[in-house]
Amino acid sequence: MFEPVIAAYESRPAECREYDHRAAAVARQIASLIYDHLPQVLAEHVGSTAVPGCAGKGTVDLMIPVPDGEMENVKGLLDRLGFQRQTNRDPFPEDRPMRLGAWDYDGATFLLHIHVIPADSPEVEEVRFFRACLRADAELLKIYVARKQEIIASGVTDSLDYCHAKGKFIKEVLG
Repeated sequence: MFEPVIAAYESRPAECREYDHRAAAVARQIASLIYDHLPQVLAEHVGSTAVPGCAGKGTVDLMIPVPDGEMENVKGLLDRLGFQRQTNRDPFPEDRPMRLGAWDYDGATFLLHIHVIPADSPEVEEVRFFRACLRADAELLKIYVARKQEIIASGVTDSLDYCHAKGKFIKEVLG
């Protein structure tokens, strides 16, 4: 057994801040931490912080594509590491959970979202595809950041409302 190392998640108002290159190092550290305890799964850096130059909330998102039969092991490990369940008004279901946490790195506290997704779910490839599109297409990246800035400028400060609003753009790209 080990002591939890993930700090408590603190809900923050939605914002669109400049890309922080330190997020990639945070993602590597968290992915390594998970791998050290459960090497049969690999956490991947996804979301805006996985795309150099992409402004966003600054939350470090990782996706764990979970092989069949490993869901409970992954959730148990994340619990032991100190990740927390969502307590917002619309949490992900436990058959496709998201865990929350925080990690201190280089003088800053980075919020963490760990998306635990069955490996055979189409969502895994959709997340990878969207990340690849943003990395490969500077114009698409510019449009996406502008859309996020518009959402914030419209007065949206609730993180969940922000995610739903930008989700429409993502669905258009994936469609």
